[in-house]
Amino acid sequence: MNFSGSHNVHKEMWDTIEVTHEGTNDVKRAMKHTLIQEYEMFRMLKGESIAEVQKRFTHVVNHLMSLEKVFDKEELNIKILKCLDRS
Repeated sequence: MNFSGSHNVHKEMWDTIEVTHEGTNDVKRAMKHTLIQEYEMFRMLKGESIAEVQKRFTHVVNHLMSLEKVFDKEELNIKILKCLDRS
């Protein structure tokens, strides 16, 4: 029985599934760059509630963490506090 041919087919199938689900490394890198920019420019929008700000912020941070970006808890706390509108 020839298992090497079968292995190659399974490997190709797995690679296709992985790229389809997660994207290529270039796509991941571009997405991470875009999300880092969004994180750095993050501000409270006019008329936005604190709950809405927190939801948007958590969404950006969670996506970055899924792309292996590491955050210090203190950094996140300071970032969210600095972006809040004081009016």
